[in-house]
Amino acid sequence: MRQEPFVVPGKLVVPYRYFVGRLASKALIALRDDKKVMGVRCPTCNLTYMPPRSTCGRCFSKLEELVEVGDKGTVLTYTVVYHKEPVHPMEPPFVYGLIKLDGADTALPHFIGEVEPEKVSIGMKVQAVFKDKREGNILDIKYFKPQ
Repeated sequence: MRQEPFVVPGKLVVPYRYFVGRLASKALIALRDDKKVMGVRCPTCNLTYMPPRSTCGRCFSKLEELVEVGDKGTVLTYTVVYHKEPVHPMEPPFVYGLIKLDGADTALPHFIGEVEPEKVSIGMKVQAVFKDKREGNILDIKYFKPQ
């Protein structure tokens, strides 16, 4: 006998604070104050991570050296979002992509703007567009636009 799921509609509020860590905090301050996009370089295998992290995913070395990676990059992959959700920072349709910034070895998930969704392509060169009023979070980069 197949049993139907029991669903209770409701809302669960879970207040929390997220601490990005010492390195990412420094990187976000540089983004906010100087429009500098910072990654972190591994001293052992020389990989540069963006966004910054404290441990290398390849060799597990401790990461401490912040390096500027620049505000230009390449679209590695993307998706077009058509469905509206209250957590989305913009109205659909919008493009969400993985951007490999020049000087980084990993990709940053972010928005792609100033282009029709059907004109976005893998391999497209893009550049960061910064908000006028920056607050010290990754959304200080408003989106990436085609170069």
